[in-house]
Amino acid sequence: MAEARIRRGGAARLSSAKGRATKGARGRTLKRQSTLDRLIEALPVSEATLQRLASWTIVGIFGAILVGFAIFFGLPAMAQQQAALIAARAGFEVDKVEVRGVERMDELPVYNIALGQVDRSMLSLDLPKVRADMLKLGWVKDARISRRLPDTLVVDIVERDPVAVWQHGGQLHLIDVAGVVLQPVSASAMPDLPLVVGPNANRQTAGLNRLMENAPALKPMLAGATWVGNRRWDLRFQSGETLSLPEGDKISAAALVNFARMDGVNRLLGRGIVKFDMRDPDRFVLRLPQGRVEEKPVDDAADSAASALALGEEG
Repeated sequence: MAEARIRRGGAARLSSAKGRATKGARGRTLKRQSTLDRLIEALPVSEATLQRLASWTIVGIFGAILVGFAIFFGLPAMAQQQAALIAARAGFEVDKVEVRGVERMDELPVYNIALGQVDRSMLSLDLPKVRADMLKLGWVKDARISRRLPDTLVVDIVERDPVAVWQHGGQLHLIDVAGVVLQPVSASAMPDLPLVVGPNANRQTAGLNRLMENAPALKPMLAGATWVGNRRWDLRFQSGETLSLPEGDKISAAALVNFARMDGVNRLLGRGIVKFDMRDPDRFVLRLPQGRVEEKPVDDAADSAASALALGEEG
């Protein structure tokens, strides 16, 4: 029977090998931990601060989820409505309107807009919407809306300035320099303003003003103007004459300046002439009343203005 031999020291060597393996694993773990520790220590915040940041991050995520659910189910809107209702019951509701800056326009539309809001709570009143509604009124150039607790809405209005009366389609309207229609005007209550006639003539009012600035002496004499063919002006003076100007801003301005010079020399206006026609740059045409013969020709005025004009009579 073969004798089993047990080598001494074998168990010891096995234990030693296991010890070395365990020590190596612990060494690697300690090495990894020491590297992570060094990274954490390298940060400009303490480990306790990092833990707090992590905690707040988790809380923030859960809070965002809760807020999302609340918004989805409409809880903020319900809370806002309830707060507005409580404020209204406590007296914080629009009950008075103070309007400033109004001189010409009717204030009633302003009150109707301010007091006609569905939600009149002073806390939840939509001021931008109120202002936008005010700007839809023809007279209102600008508006500023503010609250004065507990129950007053203050409306500061900047009015437009009327510069002419626009006649179109058998109706009269007051307009500003930009052609904005301010309000209807009755023929029996015409203001002392120039009359502009024709389709889109209201949109040409600024151009008409610039045109008349070239002849300041004639501007106070202007009674009205007709925008002809959407391209040029016929000017009507208070003395009854009509001046037909050519097309184009520069050409019409030059013709008006020339006419102003001739009127200054020969007093063309107020002599009973029916019409002056300057549409042709080479001819200055007059139309006289039937049976009337002009005693003094106006060629001298044209010559003095250094213009090549020919006196003619339009039939």
